[in-house]
Amino acid sequence: MSKDYFIDKVLATTVVGSYPVVKGSGLRSLFDPFHAAVGTAVADQIAAGIDIISDGQVRGDMIQIFASALPGVKGQEVIAKVQSASGPVTVGDAKYALSKAPKVKGIITGPTTLAHGLHISTPMYRNREELSLDLAATLVPEAKALEAAGITLLQIDEPIFSTGMADLATGKQAIGLITASLRIPTCLHVCGNLGNVLDEILKFNVNVLDFEFSNNPANLDLLSRRDLAGRMIGYGCVDSSSDRVESVAEIKKRIEKGIEIFDPRILLIDPDCGMRMRSREIAFAKLKNMTTAAKEVRLSL
Repeated sequence: MSKDYFIDKVLATTVVGSYPVVKGSGLRSLFDPFHAAVGTAVADQIAAGIDIISDGQVRGDMIQIFASALPGVKGQEVIAKVQSASGPVTVGDAKYALSKAPKVKGIITGPTTLAHGLHISTPMYRNREELSLDLAATLVPEAKALEAAGITLLQIDEPIFSTGMADLATGKQAIGLITASLRIPTCLHVCGNLGNVLDEILKFNVNVLDFEFSNNPANLDLLSRRDLAGRMIGYGCVDSSSDRVESVAEIKKRIEKGIEIFDPRILLIDPDCGMRMRSREIAFAKLKNMTTAAKEVRLSL
């Protein structure tokens, strides 16, 4: 697999997804309360120098943004067999991002994380494993619509995988249903400590594995002893859980640690997780310092 098949830049920068919600005003905001927030998120990522941006994921939490659109789900309850949404959920915002930047990452919440965020209130499903496979099937049209819109990379978010609560064999099957339907590269994002799950996650059919390393430095040692089988690494080197803005020098040190172990051509530089819980000022400062650090390391190679 060519390392530059979707980005021809060493230590290219990206985001995990979410950005702080900045509400707008005026007539447009009456029709779409989040239009201004999408615009701000996209503009800030471009201004910070991010190579592969997102649409900002500003329209709600990762469970509800998809679950609320699926027939068979009412609120947090699964009340019938889940079906695909009547139309695309995130494609409009992804198209807006694509109108402003050449490379955009589409993002969907993973089927296993979705299944664990909902309550089963129907005999249609005996367990979350059955539900997650049906949820994966409902997400395929969304993934294909994002691909058709022109995204560079599809990221599937599965934070549940690091908790030990999910059945990883079923999780692998569910992710495979989505990735097998696409021609574009795919990315799996799992935050947290990977100690108990990494060997299983390395079996998943994705092109990029996105993990947190600044808040979980032990993940770097774990990964250094594994065969990545030609995959790229989304290298989380900025702590998304803190308001402290790390200096360029501090982020550079984290990136340099990564390239001591991995070929820099397989690293995509990003924050540990989404920035939704930070203020706009802090989120922007973190992204700006990250892109500056990546540029300085790139020039030194």
